[in-house]
Amino acid sequence: MTALHGGVLAGQTRARLGRRARLLAGASVAYNLVEAVIALTAGAVAGSAALVGFGLDSVVEVSSGLVILWQFGHRLPESREAQALRLIALSLFALGAYVAQDSVRALLSDAEPDAPAVGIALAATSQLVMPFLSRAQRRTGRALHSSAVVADSTQTLLCTYMSAALLVGLLLNALLGWSWADPLAGLAIAALALKEGRDAWRGKNCCSGPVGACS
Repeated sequence: MTALHGGVLAGQTRARLGRRARLLAGASVAYNLVEAVIALTAGAVAGSAALVGFGLDSVVEVSSGLVILWQFGHRLPESREAQALRLIALSLFALGAYVAQDSVRALLSDAEPDAPAVGIALAATSQLVMPFLSRAQRRTGRALHSSAVVADSTQTLLCTYMSAALLVGLLLNALLGWSWADPLAGLAIAALALKEGRDAWRGKNCCSGPVGACS
């Protein structure tokens, strides 16, 4: 009877954590949709590789959140764990490759990107929002022993790093006229994305162990 009762409690706890994972993923999707629209629009107008890259990262964040919603929409989300982690890794690879080539193109061109105030404000806002969201996702993922949810939290944390790189690049351009700082920030974003994609593909996002090895 005690074992049965413990199993019911464990099942209830896992269901609660699963609902929390979906709620956090939904919040991430909503925020990043708004962020993507603003960043891509402002980046295209200003000719900013870093800002466009940041907007594309927001699109990847949306896809990552949708993967988690897809995984935990299943009765047995653990059966979709490996697939979810690989999908998140692929999205990171795509992001890194695009931002790298776009930043190199910007470095080799004569165009000087503007430093739009909206981009600076957006990057600063993300510095405030993303760390809290990432921390909540990571705690939930570890409690669920889910590498995919932890990978999603890493994706969100990566957005924090990207917003910091973006903020520095835009400010250096705005204050000192260092237009090369913008695509260099884009290259930093690309390197971070590729590294995190590699780790997710290898299943190292959860306690540095293989997929499903969280403890």
